Amino acid sequence: MQTPQTNHSWRERAIAIMPVGSSTNSKAPVLLPEEPEVIVRGSGCRVWDDRGREFIDYRCALGPITLGYADDRVDAAIRAQLDDGILFGHPHPLETTTAELFCSLVPGAEAVRFLKTGGEALAAVIRIARAHTGRDRVVQIGYNGWLNSLAAGARVLPGATSDAVPGVPGALAELHHAVDWDDRAALDQLFLTRGSEIALILIAADYPSLPDSAGFYRYLRDLADRHGALLAYDEMVTGFRVALGGMAEETGVVPDLSVFGKGVANGMPLAVYCGRREVLDVLDRGEVVVTSTYGGETLSLAAATATMTAYRDDGIIARLHASGVRLRDGMNSLFAEAGVGLRLEGHPACPQFVGDDATLRIFLRAAFRNGLSFYRVVYVSDAHTDADIDETLNRVAHVLSEITGP
Repeated sequence: MQTPQTNHSWRERAIAIMPVGSSTNSKAPVLLPEEPEVIVRGSGCRVWDDRGREFIDYRCALGPITLGYADDRVDAAIRAQLDDGILFGHPHPLETTTAELFCSLVPGAEAVRFLKTGGEALAAVIRIARAHTGRDRVVQIGYNGWLNSLAAGARVLPGATSDAVPGVPGALAELHHAVDWDDRAALDQLFLTRGSEIALILIAADYPSLPDSAGFYRYLRDLADRHGALLAYDEMVTGFRVALGGMAEETGVVPDLSVFGKGVANGMPLAVYCGRREVLDVLDRGEVVVTSTYGGETLSLAAATATMTAYRDDGIIARLHASGVRLRDGMNSLFAEAGVGLRLEGHPACPQFVGDDATLRIFLRAAFRNGLSFYRVVYVSDAHTDADIDETLNRVAHVLSEITGP
């Protein structure tokens, strides 16, 4: 693929016309000149920038690429459906068949609908929970997308003051309560004072804490049940990575509602909100309207069917875990040997760098120089072979020798 020539960098051109320089905040490069300004092609577990540099990629499009770039199974499904049409004025059969497949894989998914982004699907879940319970307050644990980041200004317990959230009316922000991971004292106090007003506990997993998370999820299930609230899982990252059935399968704790996205369609835009039919019946009754022209777009549904079928039939999840263990443990050994204050912690399918931010930035810059593309959360795909992991570890060893000296 030829990239058009330019007298200015892609970053300069983007910043001139586009706030942040990208439509996705986390994709905007911040470690230039080592970091790629743009990526023009991907194949398997590797990507190439406009300068022709090749990187072994562990960003995986910030999580969605679970099978690998340009996966034959997914691409074939998209091409086949493309010949028959992308979008229609009535439902396409893929809406139903993809929903049936999804529900067969995810515990607690008695009914399902589709949207395009995780943020809007999470907004739908919040609205549904409020309608079902007749309550207004929402407890948020972790980041639940920009549409729902109201809790940034409502971290404290009821009665305390909080800073305004720019662009969010204070009256709305006051109904959202952010609580840190596994802060049971704060949750107990919040439910003691506001329990009868809380519609929903919405939790996104803390990636470094995932191996020991089941107890916290059981606590949340009991807390919600005792106070008549609903429990919802934000599975944007964990869904189809941590386990085939997401955190419900991983922990054995089934929520009332869930949102999936990044793992569903190997990069095609699709979000899923699902849960107990009794709860979602507010949509059937017309009490809540959640609707989108593009929810039934067929190329993404075809991609989702191919992706989920591969998960079910081809042992993808087990390979993600094995590759993740090989990478995580190998890098941690190298970090320890080099005396660098960095570690990868958490589930092998999505471990996270922990340690000093300045040291991490130095490491990431050197990694880019050596053909490795990392993100704070490290993702493997099914396209990462043992040979790719071994090559990565050899390059990481070289990176560490660069930044630590002789």
